[in-house]
Amino acid sequence: MRRIPAVVTTCAATLAFLVPAGLAAAAPASPASPAEQSYTVVPYENVKVRQLPTQDSAYLATLTAGQSYTAYCWTHGQTITDHGYTNDIWIGFADGFSSAVYFKGDQYANLPASAQC
Repeated sequence: MRRIPAVVTTCAATLAFLVPAGLAAAAPASPASPAEQSYTVVPYENVKVRQLPTQDSAYLATLTAGQSYTAYCWTHGQTITDHGYTNDIWIGFADGFSSAVYFKGDQYANLPASAQC
């Protein structure tokens, strides 16, 4: 199973996952293995990407509402309540996590149950 890096070492690594899916020309900061599945997720409002699956973790970047992004997995983390939704699912990107509360789709942002980090 894919391990998400705990530390972002360069600005380029941070910016690599901020390019909307389908528009990226450069290689991702932490390329997925050929067998690794990726998924497209879309936040319904701007959402912060954190180093770990908790809102107290280091801020890395902000994903823009309505844009598509490539995610790799989901994990349990801090429980978040906002806009009448509550869950502890966090979506894993190449270098960080965002609460699934802010993404279109089901409680896992439409990632399958098998995509657990």
